[in-house]
Amino acid sequence: MASKSAKKANLLDHHSIKHILDESVSEVVTSRGYVEDVRLSNVRLLVGTIIIVIALFAQFYKKKFPENRDFLIACIGLYVVFNGLLQLIIYTKEKDAILFTYPPAGSFTSTGLVVSSKLPRFSDMYTLTIASADPKSVSAQEPVHLTKSVTQWFTKDGVLVEGLFWKDVESLIDQYTKEPKKSK
Repeated sequence: MASKSAKKANLLDHHSIKHILDESVSEVVTSRGYVEDVRLSNVRLLVGTIIIVIALFAQFYKKKFPENRDFLIACIGLYVVFNGLLQLIIYTKEKDAILFTYPPAGSFTSTGLVVSSKLPRFSDMYTLTIASADPKSVSAQEPVHLTKSVTQWFTKDGVLVEGLFWKDVESLIDQYTKEPKKSK
C-alpha cells in the first residue's frame, strides 16, 4: 500500500469524493477474498448493445423515410421497450450498489455481498451498507451500515487517509460476517 500513489479528491466536488471512497471500498472487499460478480453488468451491457443495434438499423435502413415508416415505428417501439427494461434493471436490482460479489472461496455461506453507498448532495455524511446478495437465503445476515463524515478520512488537501478508511470498512465487513447470536 505504501508504493501506491495517494488518492486525491476535489473536496468541493462530492462526486469526486464518493468515487474515490467507492473505489477504495471495492479494493477492501476484494482484498478480503470476495470476487466481484459482474453478471448484472454484463446483462446491462447486452441490453445497451441491443439498444444501439436497434438505433443503427433505424438510422441506416436501405429505404428512405416515406417507404420505411412502419420499420421506423417498430424500431422506435423496440428502442423504448429496451430502454425501459434497462431502467427497470437499474432501478430494481442495482439501486445504490457499487459492488456485487460471490461468496468467498471456502465459505459456508451461499450468498455474496451487495455493497452500496450514499453521499447526499450538500452533506458530508457517507453511508456504506453491506447486505446479502440474496436476502431470502438461509445464510443471509442482517445488513450493516456505517455512516461517518468524509472529513474523518480526508486531509485538508483532499488526500484520502487510506489506513483509517480501510480500517472502518474492514470492521464493517467483520461486523457483517460475524456469527449471529443464538438465542436460547
